[in-house]
Amino acid sequence: MTEPVNILVTGPDLDPAASALIEQAGINRIHTPPYPTDDVLTDHLARFRPQGVVSRMGKFGALAMDGAPDLKVISKHGAGVDNIDVDAATERGIAVVRAPGANALSVAEHTIALLLATVKQIVPLVSGLRDGRWEKPGFLGVEIAGKTLGLVGFGAIAQHTARLGRGLGLNVVAYDPMAQDSVFAAEGVQRIASVDELLAIADIVSLHCPLMPATQHMINAQSLQIMKPQSYLINTARGGLISETDLLMALQSGHIAGAGLDTFEHEPPSPDNPLMNERTVVVTPHVGGVTAAAGRRVGLLAVEGIIDLLAGKKIAAERIVNPEIFAAGTARLLMSGVDAKLFEKG
Repeated sequence: MTEPVNILVTGPDLDPAASALIEQAGINRIHTPPYPTDDVLTDHLARFRPQGVVSRMGKFGALAMDGAPDLKVISKHGAGVDNIDVDAATERGIAVVRAPGANALSVAEHTIALLLATVKQIVPLVSGLRDGRWEKPGFLGVEIAGKTLGLVGFGAIAQHTARLGRGLGLNVVAYDPMAQDSVFAAEGVQRIASVDELLAIADIVSLHCPLMPATQHMINAQSLQIMKPQSYLINTARGGLISETDLLMALQSGHIAGAGLDTFEHEPPSPDNPLMNERTVVVTPHVGGVTAAAGRRVGLLAVEGIIDLLAGKKIAAERIVNPEIFAAGTARLLMSGVDAKLFEKG
């Protein structure tokens, strides 16, 4: 009798269309609680022996992988894979795939929402009015039209952000060493040669780059000092890009006028994280891409990646994070009869 195929979702929710796709493929779907610990993950992996995991909430590391001998594919519910130990997966022959671009528009909209809320001081003004304070006397706001928005990274999310920003009258510049000149030209965005140059000229800096060793704490005491006095920082990418301690000091000194943060160094952030109570900071719980439209697109891509790979079908090369396991012949998928030639470049 054929053993059932299981997919484990790290988190309690998945878009109904993505769930239906799993069921149509004759595969069982199992969920963990939100942000499962290693113990919870290990328990679920041992009990259900999934061949695929949709990585939504929390980290997925070597310890969990060691308890998953049948696991062949980890599919990120989104684009950034910093919550997955890709090196550990590669060592074990587990394919890691992602769903780039599917939530880009939703995250870009959230970026602009944070930008407006931060620069226009919406949250403290709402709080003050509800506390009985009429703060119009003495208030002086900021007009964003004509200001310079600097995007660190110029992938799909940043490109959508640029379009929305230009619609608001912002002058948009961007830095991305990997993007082609044609992309900047197509979007009408000026290319900046270095991060430091961008920080020095932007009135509002928005982060749109992946978290990796080279970008860990790229926004720190030194880089914050390069930023213009009374400038703003927006982050809908990854919390580890910013040293929160250094940002707090820059905010409290008044050098940085405000920050809009959807991501944090540790998630969920500690209740005593001082940024949570800083008047000039707007915070949201990493929900930039959490919309019904984006959830459907991301969920379908994440699930399709697992189903297609398990069935020996090819997926777009840019979605495969560790293609070297196929070239080396170490991928667990190859043991299931998947043809390694499907993953050759060209």
